[in-house]
Amino acid sequence: MLDRYWFGEVNRISPEAPVPIVHIKRCEESLGGAANVAHNIITLGGSASLLGVVGKDIAGDIINTMLSETYIGNFLTHDAAISTIIKLRIISQQQQLLRIDFEEPVVSSTIPCNDDIALHDRLIIFNSLLPNYHLIVFSDYGKGSIVNVADMILAATLAGKRTLVDPKGDNFMNYLGATILTPNKSEMERFVGSWKNEEELTVKAKELRSTLQLEALLLTRSEEGMSLYTETGIHHFSAVPCEVFDVSGAGDTVIATLALMLASGLPILDAVELANRAGGVAVSKFGTATVSREEMLS
Repeated sequence: MLDRYWFGEVNRISPEAPVPIVHIKRCEESLGGAANVAHNIITLGGSASLLGVVGKDIAGDIINTMLSETYIGNFLTHDAAISTIIKLRIISQQQQLLRIDFEEPVVSSTIPCNDDIALHDRLIIFNSLLPNYHLIVFSDYGKGSIVNVADMILAATLAGKRTLVDPKGDNFMNYLGATILTPNKSEMERFVGSWKNEEELTVKAKELRSTLQLEALLLTRSEEGMSLYTETGIHHFSAVPCEVFDVSGAGDTVIATLALMLASGLPILDAVELANRAGGVAVSKFGTATVSREEMLS
C-alpha cells in the first residue's frame, strides 16, 4: 500500500461546518504495509524482495518507482480489477487531523471465487523464489492478497526456510507450522479471548504456540514491551524508554528487524532484543519510518 501525507496549516474554522480548514503546504509519500517491512530490512543493511498485489494505476506505478529507488526486489502483480490501497493522512503542527483510506475489498480477478488460476500462478512464483532467500516474512494486513498463506508456509517449511508472520483476522489456523508469529495484544485477544492476569495469558500463549506448532510466539504489548514464548520458557522484554510520537508502522519495524537478525544467524533472544530496540526507535519518529543500524544500536 502507499502511505501519503498532506502537511498544512490550520488558521481558521470552516463557516460551513465546525471543522478546521487545512491549507496544504507540502505532500510526502512512503511505502506502506508489507512494502514498509521490506524497506526496513533494506535500511538495516539486508536485502529483500516483495511479492504481492497492487492495481494498474498511478499509485501502483509510484510504488514500483519507490521499490526500484530503495533496491527492493519487485515481484508485484498489477491487477486492473483492483485499486492500489492508499492511506492518506492530513497533518498540521505534527498532529494527525484525519486519515482517509482508499481501498476496496479484494474480490476480483486476483482472487476469483470459482477459478484458482491466479492463486496457483502466485504460488508457483513463490516456490520459484524460495531457493534465493534465507527467510520469509508474511505481513498480513488482511487485504486478501495472501489467502493461500497456508500453502506458502508449507512450501517454505518443506524447503527448510523459516517463516515469520505478522497476523491478521480471526483465523490464526491459517498460520499453522510457521516459525514465529508476532501478534499484538488486540490480535492475540481476537483469537484466544481476553485474559485477566499474566498467568492466564501465559496459558493461552502456550496453548496457541502448541496448537499452531510454532517455534516461538512473540507478543508485542506496546508500553508493556514484548513477551517471547518458546518451548524452553518465557522471556519478557521491557519497552525501550522513549517519547512516543507515532506508533504507525512500528510492528513492521519489529518483524523486519527480527527477520534480518534471525537470517543473519543471531539467536532468537538476541534477535528479539534488537527488534525491541528498533521498535522503540520507530515509535519516536513520524509516520511509517525506517530505522538504521546506528539508531538501533545507539
